[in-house]
Amino acid sequence: MTIPLRPAPLILVFLISLAAVCAMAAPPDQPDAAGDNARVFINFTPGQKAVAKGLVEHSRGTVHHEFDELDAIAATLPAAALEGIQKNPNITLVEADPPRYMSKETYPYGVKMVQATQLWDADLNKRLDQMATTGAGIKIGVIDSGIFKNHKDLVGVAVSGYPGGDNSTRWDYDGDGHGTHVSGTLAASLNGAGVTGVSPGKVSLFMVRVFGNNGDWTYSSTLLDAANRCYAAGCKVINMSLGGASPSSTEDRGFASLYSKGVLSVAAAGNEGTTQVDYPAGYGSVISVGAIDSGKRLASFSQRNADVELVAPGVAVLSTVPFIETNSITVGTATYSGSHIEFSGRGTVSAVLVDGGRAAAMNAAWSGKVVLVERGDNTFNEKVQNVQNSGGLACVIYNNIAGGFSGTLGEGNSSRIPAIALGQANGVTLKQSLGKTATVTSRKETNVSGYARYDGTSMAAPHAAGVAAVIWSAAPGKSNAQIRSALNATAQDLGAAGRDNSFGFGLVQAFAARNYLLNQ
Repeated sequence: MTIPLRPAPLILVFLISLAAVCAMAAPPDQPDAAGDNARVFINFTPGQKAVAKGLVEHSRGTVHHEFDELDAIAATLPAAALEGIQKNPNITLVEADPPRYMSKETYPYGVKMVQATQLWDADLNKRLDQMATTGAGIKIGVIDSGIFKNHKDLVGVAVSGYPGGDNSTRWDYDGDGHGTHVSGTLAASLNGAGVTGVSPGKVSLFMVRVFGNNGDWTYSSTLLDAANRCYAAGCKVINMSLGGASPSSTEDRGFASLYSKGVLSVAAAGNEGTTQVDYPAGYGSVISVGAIDSGKRLASFSQRNADVELVAPGVAVLSTVPFIETNSITVGTATYSGSHIEFSGRGTVSAVLVDGGRAAAMNAAWSGKVVLVERGDNTFNEKVQNVQNSGGLACVIYNNIAGGFSGTLGEGNSSRIPAIALGQANGVTLKQSLGKTATVTSRKETNVSGYARYDGTSMAAPHAAGVAAVIWSAAPGKSNAQIRSALNATAQDLGAAGRDNSFGFGLVQAFAARNYLLNQ
């Protein structure tokens, strides 16, 4: 069977959702209060501005702005003074003064690392007496979980696909997010906001949906049929961010046939972090792509074997998704951002925060409470079920080592209560707030323009497929074998000298490959 390649279970995944105004929560391990100070709005009863300002001055804080028509001021003051100010009868509300960021476009590090931006640089190419190369005129087949084509970064991309039907099958619906993320790496537009892809809005995409809304597995026959549909639609490159451990001689012959017809197929090498060969990446007619991080180090989950041909960025890759996630806990004016524990409940609850240790057993004292739990000793599902069965309203799990983490209850498990994951520093800080009211929010808004950072060789493959398409647009008369040869000949050698099982020929390099191709 064939499965979409996802991050390994304990690989850190940062989810960052950008609203239209790019209002972002504080990053993991940093509360909104900076150090020992907090920047806040202080609302006061009419006529009591002098009292509010006096409280700030008494605490040795600073008033930044005065909003007379709102009966409010903005100030920075020691976090320790907040509780006392909140209790003053002349103060009606103290709330965070959250940051706002410029809405601007981001070049994900991977797009730069594979030299795609150099191909678009008109000035650089003019100096070289060459045309800028963008991928225009090339169609990429994407076999995945569907695509949210109304994402603001994909609206300008020519997208079509197969099949139709309802939301469980139609190509232009993505309940999982994997296909939209892959598509953004390939083709997110240069539109002044969000992110850009390797070929920014210039290549066209043909999505064949083979996975359901939960990333369900499919069969190799379905994959081969999808690849044939991509060929019939005129795709010169096919991206497959998927794989499975069992080969099929029929599937192998099918991809060899497509290669003989001029199609260049690219697939993820696999996420098991072993020497196992995954398929279709392991077939000779398919380029197998491993994953590296922003420091050009091999990702711990990336497969290592003789079939790995190229590597590309696959760790914390920022791209488009069809949802916006909010997962946080707020105590007083401090908000701590985290991630959703997969398969746990959603919602917003407010209750007293209590210490749950490592939640190794049920505890009646947790009833009606928000329970803070340390990672370790038992599974995430056991922790969350112990809290839920004790009457707890929410479970907040923090890491037992530095940094954040992604967690899951496991396939087939679920909870009614929300559960979120936090970094170790945030968890330790929250222990100082035990006994106070905490608000836990776990919310997912769908069919909206969001962004997320994913790990996996699934994320590396579209970098390579996108580069293949872009350089092909510079020399459309070249064959798929010549495109493949250019990618391999110009890859940046990493690891042991020459081709090796970890990095293959090395990091794919668009600018060098384009120039190599034009000189052949």
